[in-house]
Amino acid sequence: MELYIPTETGEFLAFFAAAAAALLGLVMLFAPRLAFRAAGIGLAEGRRGGLAEARSTMGGMHVGLGLGAILLAQPMVYLAVGAAFALAAFGRALSMMSDNGATLFNWLALLVQAALAVLPLAYVFGLI
Repeated sequence: MELYIPTETGEFLAFFAAAAAALLGLVMLFAPRLAFRAAGIGLAEGRRGGLAEARSTMGGMHVGLGLGAILLAQPMVYLAVGAAFALAAFGRALSMMSDNGATLFNWLALLVQAALAVLPLAYVFGLI
């Protein structure tokens, strides 16, 4: 099986979003403390459940979704990547409105998640 690198602009942007998902997941999988520190999230002393959650749900899921999209290179898999980032952005926006979480980090993360949602969705729906 060869690694397919798209040459069409729209598909390459969707590929880039999938690669970003995998990269973000690798950071959470192998360096969750660093990722939490960068996000300003603290872990309770003596409780390791947060690290397991970061490695599995935040890390493994992103890596699996991103690598799956990269290896399969199919529009419907890119749709899954776009939908996942769109719902993550929605959840962040909801938290910013409901939980008084309108911090600079959350605004920047919202922009990144929205961009990573738009790239594959625009490709799948033929906008780019």
